[in-house]
Amino acid sequence: MVTEASLPQYIYKIVPSTAPVVQPLPDRLPVSELDQTSGFVHLSTASQLANTLKFFFQEEPLVYILRIEYSRVAQYIRWESPDGKVCGPRPGEGLFPHLYNGLKLGHDEVESVAVWQNDNGWDQALVGAKDWLLF
Repeated sequence: MVTEASLPQYIYKIVPSTAPVVQPLPDRLPVSELDQTSGFVHLSTASQLANTLKFFFQEEPLVYILRIEYSRVAQYIRWESPDGKVCGPRPGEGLFPHLYNGLKLGHDEVESVAVWQNDNGWDQALVGAKDWLLF
């Protein structure tokens, strides 16, 4: 269960290399097919990023990580299972933040962007981002 005391300072969106994130950020970034089909933007907390990368982005050469200040979007977040159902979490990962704001993710929501390289797995990128990846 997510409580007020356990709310993160930041949440994150992983964008694959096939959808490059341009700077300056537009008002609204393109929406992934998964997000479009789901009707919400799939996000992760800092502690969930490693497994999300390993399970869903293992073949990506690089990804864009969008850091979103939680307070900017808190009113539109629902904490749910990865598929959008309010039920039990995946073992050890807890519930995921899902953004229900009409699929809008752009300069108003995103605080900063990082580019991570897949160097035979995501471990090096995660270690290199330890000062940027905030909980």
